[in-house]
Amino acid sequence: MRFERKHAVLLLAVAAWNVVTFGQFARNLWSAYDSGEDRATGYWVAHSVLIVVNIAIAAILGSLGWKALRATRR
Repeated sequence: MRFERKHAVLLLAVAAWNVVTFGQFARNLWSAYDSGEDRATGYWVAHSVLIVVNIAIAAILGSLGWKALRATRR
């Protein structure tokens, strides 16, 4: 399969969406923790892992999207 410009833009858009939404989620999670919300430790750990994994996915998709975009310019 050859990456076209539309594929590169889609990958970059999904990466940006992940960063924005999970950045907001991280901010809300931290705010809840900071205010002393009473939750089990597993709740904080599980949601923190979700945030880290999704930011890593965004980095991978962004990298692939950027490479594909540069390749389509040639």
